[in-house]
Amino acid sequence: MLDKILYTQLLVTDQDRALDFYTNVLGFELAVDAPTADGNRFIAVGLNGQDFQLILWPGTPGQAQPAEGRVPAAYTIQTDNCRKAFEELKSRGVKFETDVLEYPWGYIALFEDPDGNRLQVREARLPASA
Repeated sequence: MLDKILYTQLLVTDQDRALDFYTNVLGFELAVDAPTADGNRFIAVGLNGQDFQLILWPGTPGQAQPAEGRVPAAYTIQTDNCRKAFEELKSRGVKFETDVLEYPWGYIALFEDPDGNRLQVREARLPASA
């Protein structure tokens, strides 16, 4: 009946600024940039090789409640090396709210896009071999 989640909206205050951040800073690829009848644009970005896309839609980003002293990320981007991704994105101007944090299950580093949407890069810890 249901096959997969195709996309989700990410509310942004400036579509051009968001498009620049997601494509030129984070390295997402532009999938669709089409005008709508009311003057907004339907902009979809995604990672190479994946069907799932973020729709950069005009609106006011929501404010989540904090957990463990931090507001959780709305979007998590998987990486095989969190520290390397942290350093690379930092060199591109991403302002991280945390250093790389270590947990029993892996590593994360939290940051925000230009509209305050919270994202994180995540590296899963490989299980110890028996």
